[in-house]
Amino acid sequence: MNVVRNYLYNAGYQLLLVMLPLVSITYVSRVLTNTGVGINAYTNSIITYFVLFGSLGINLYGNRQIAYLREDQYKMSKTFWEIVILRAVTVIAAFLAFFIYLPFSKHSLLMLFQSLNLLAVMFDISWFYMGIEDFKKTVTRNTLVKLISLAAIFIFVKDKSDIGIYIIILGLGSLLGNFTLWPFIRHLIIKVPLKDLQPFRHIRPSIVLFIPQVAISVYAVLNKTMLGQLTSTVNSGYYNNADTLIKTVLAVATATGTVMLPHVANAFANGEKNKVNQMLYDSFDFISFLTMAMMFGLAGLSIHLGPYFFGKGFEAVGGAILLESPVILLIGWSNAIGTQFLLPTNRTKEYTNSVLVGAIVNIILNLPLIYFGGLAGAVLATVISEICVTGYQLWAIRKEVEYRKLFQNVSKYFVAGIVMFVPIFKINNSVRTSVLSLFLEVLLGIIIYFGMILILKPTIVDKAKQMLKKK
Repeated sequence: MNVVRNYLYNAGYQLLLVMLPLVSITYVSRVLTNTGVGINAYTNSIITYFVLFGSLGINLYGNRQIAYLREDQYKMSKTFWEIVILRAVTVIAAFLAFFIYLPFSKHSLLMLFQSLNLLAVMFDISWFYMGIEDFKKTVTRNTLVKLISLAAIFIFVKDKSDIGIYIIILGLGSLLGNFTLWPFIRHLIIKVPLKDLQPFRHIRPSIVLFIPQVAISVYAVLNKTMLGQLTSTVNSGYYNNADTLIKTVLAVATATGTVMLPHVANAFANGEKNKVNQMLYDSFDFISFLTMAMMFGLAGLSIHLGPYFFGKGFEAVGGAILLESPVILLIGWSNAIGTQFLLPTNRTKEYTNSVLVGAIVNIILNLPLIYFGGLAGAVLATVISEICVTGYQLWAIRKEVEYRKLFQNVSKYFVAGIVMFVPIFKINNSVRTSVLSLFLEVLLGIIIYFGMILILKPTIVDKAKQMLKKK
């Protein structure tokens, strides 16, 4: 039950991380207009590259290492301080590179404001709490800061000239959120003499995880950058808004990755191979159950959801959401295999190769598809890239797992999703969109999906009953 509790904490927090920007962007889209939203998306995509370099794959690496060593306080403390020092060095190096780039930026002042996100990385120790499976602190402390940031947006962002204020508020929110995690460290970490610390011994393993993070960033951020360069920053905004909605529903599923990584890593360190495999089967099945419903549900609402959320001028977002919806299922699966199996079991090479394949495919497809298809081309490139990532990971684990167990319920979830999608899509395109209509459509979708699940009876039904009896 501890894993379930941690999942609920992290799912709630990850959902909050995307829900609050989603709430704010519905307001900001109307205030800053599609031009302002596009400029923010474009400049944020640029700073993301520097943030990535400053992070150096430490979040995943630190999470895993702390999980390995959490039963030895001295070794855990030593590793913690070494990683903190290493991250400070990499962030400083990233800032030096940023200031070299800054004079060449066409939005230099806004880029300077965006650099608050890079500064926030230096003080991020969420990976430590994830490693010891203490998700409550990261959730409760950061929730307050995020709510304050949301309030500040409504108070201070009043017209399209306030784009700089909007960027500053978001950056300060991240920085303050990371600061709030530090006071609890003194109860968990002991002092280690400086002469005993060897921070640079973590460079190589961090870089190994940094490579896939770069690759992931390529097809997560490059689309916005290339849309801004090849078409217009307005299209970057459309893509960003569609992607925000996709990531909102996806957060509930991918939260299992953060929770399960330290859990699986600890089991792997203790030589419990059968337990590791069983956790993959259970997690993959649960994610399939969730993401199939999310994919078809969001697709059914997509066409009118975009313009309703973001206002006039954002009609293109609806079509982009419909095209991108399969990413929910694909990323859910790759999260289960990559983050919850390959990484905690030290199969970093296979994980790296999978995202490199996705990045290469994305780079190859982006130029022609964006040039000829614009926004739709960028979305299509994203979907194909995710297919390649998931396909490679499934091939990589072919000798360790049984596909029959992995996919035993997927066809049932797919049928339930299709049965839900058809009426929801028809209703959404025949009635006037409002809060009430969306609520009723979502409620109807939930009833249909769960009704079909009870009829088709996948194994998750019996597992849920057993869990409720234990509780």
